[in-house]
Amino acid sequence: MSVIAEIIDTLENKVEKLFSKLKGLEKINQDLKIELTKSAATIQTQYQEIEALKTQCETLKIANTLLGSDDNKRDTKLKINSLIREIDYCIAQLSD
Repeated sequence: MSVIAEIIDTLENKVEKLFSKLKGLEKINQDLKIELTKSAATIQTQYQEIEALKTQCETLKIANTLLGSDDNKRDTKLKINSLIREIDYCIAQLSD
């Protein structure tokens, strides 16, 4: 009978260790989920900043060309022509 009791005690100890490990892993998992959420938010913020900087860079290129730089003259002319077409379209829509 004592052999069975020893086996049961050993089994209980192993089960307790497993539950302890399970709780530890659940805590680690929860921490990783929080970290993942924070990282996703950071990535989204950085993506928005990148897009804003790209827009600002494009605007600065156009402004630089308008001030007399020859570097992006063609792109600026195309952008101005595009804006003129949009304005003409809007005027045509308002005339109808």
